[in-house]
Amino acid sequence: MIAVAAAFPIGGAYSACAFCVTKMLRDEPRDLRYDFARKLRENIKAAALPGIMVAAFVYTQIFMWGFILFGDGGTGVGWVAVGLVSLLIVGMTAPYVFLQIAYLDLSVPQVLRNSALITLANAPRSFMGMLAGASVWLAFILFLPGSLIFAPLIFLFALPLSWLSVFMWIWPPVDKQFAIDETLRKRRSEN
Repeated sequence: MIAVAAAFPIGGAYSACAFCVTKMLRDEPRDLRYDFARKLRENIKAAALPGIMVAAFVYTQIFMWGFILFGDGGTGVGWVAVGLVSLLIVGMTAPYVFLQIAYLDLSVPQVLRNSALITLANAPRSFMGMLAGASVWLAFILFLPGSLIFAPLIFLFALPLSWLSVFMWIWPPVDKQFAIDETLRKRRSEN
């Protein structure tokens, strides 16, 4: 129960981060702290279930890979395949989920369905986004324990750099599908 309560704000934070990073990609950075706090408040309930699901997935992956790498050696190739395929699917689909929550007013089932369809329709871009975002964290893991010396800097720069790498790849298909940029321009011109 405590883990669910701790994971509750994760989805809202992810969607707020997605909003701020894509705002920078659209060359509209104003007050990112204000935008982040506003989007976190707006999306915390809508993004709670996807955030809890992602947190549960991450916890499961940590446990599974710990068992595979440091267990008794009884794990087979099947578990490694399951781990890699699930990382691939979630890594390619999750950014679309939080991006839609940040910009669109849809139910969670609609967001999940759209994310799966956009991921499949744009598989090369989705894969490259996932790979670009994961490469930052892979470098951190590969250089352990030496990378722990720079842990504060890594957490200050690695997370934003990985999100920027992901959204540079996946923003164009999302914007094309939902005409977000055009809609935002129309709203600004009306005000």
